[in-house]
Amino acid sequence: MPTAIAVTSPDLVLPATDQQTPPAAILQAGKGSEEQSLEQSLAEMNVLLEQHGYVVALCPASLPAPAVHRLHTVRSVLESDRIALLHLDLPPLGIAMLALQLRQLSICDFSPGVLASAARLLSHYIYSGAVLGSVAKLDRVPVSLKAHAKSWVPGSQFAVLANPDPQLVKLGGSAGQTAMLNGPEFGTQLLVAKGQLQTEWVTKTLAPAWQVQGVGEAHLPAESSRWWATPKLTEFAAAIPDISVLYQLVSSVRREECHWCGLELIGDRCGFCSSPLLPPENQTGSGGVLSSRNEHPVTGP
Repeated sequence: MPTAIAVTSPDLVLPATDQQTPPAAILQAGKGSEEQSLEQSLAEMNVLLEQHGYVVALCPASLPAPAVHRLHTVRSVLESDRIALLHLDLPPLGIAMLALQLRQLSICDFSPGVLASAARLLSHYIYSGAVLGSVAKLDRVPVSLKAHAKSWVPGSQFAVLANPDPQLVKLGGSAGQTAMLNGPEFGTQLLVAKGQLQTEWVTKTLAPAWQVQGVGEAHLPAESSRWWATPKLTEFAAAIPDISVLYQLVSSVRREECHWCGLELIGDRCGFCSSPLLPPENQTGSGGVLSSRNEHPVTGP
């Protein structure tokens, strides 16, 4: 069985466009102790480990603290180095897109360590944002005092890009002109999830400007209102839909061995134990490691 790709809510699961892509695992433990006992959370994770061997769990940055603590408690009690808890700053719809990409890649010939560390790489190619009716409480993207003031004007709307590079523009304007959000320079598919804000700007203006290959609709994740600090929003995310392109991106990166847990990784940090890649001066010429395991990697929240 391929490595399990897990999310903390069913609305972070996007439907696959083919029959080969495995379903995502939904961790009830991601709801915290109010929804599930510790014994149930442990049993849930044990089943996934027995069925898949390894679990890569994507956790939104807006996940409540009790849920985060429960997930780390489960990993600690099980004393398992086969559980990767990836805390991501992507907006919820972006995380759903990333989860779908990892599900697609899980059936390829990538090891669990490469798959987990690939999440950071692929997130740089996901353009996540929203159209908001207010940015008064938004703290995940830099907001100027001027934008804060305009946010109190009735009917104001703002286009915000949170990833890969934060950007904010006010829609409309006295001359009817709006600065465009910087978009991807590669082929993407755009997903739109509508909340309480009615707007056609994403499909009629943003999509043509970004030259997307297609536009689809998705349900707005429950975490979106908390992440964007307002229910008056329409969230969007553009990502690479072609699995062959995703495979080439991941396979083109040099693979290393984690000096702590021994798993393969790409990039500068292990997705399972969070241990950083040792700098070249701490490695021997033959690929061995000079340093010993005298410092534990950071594995807590």
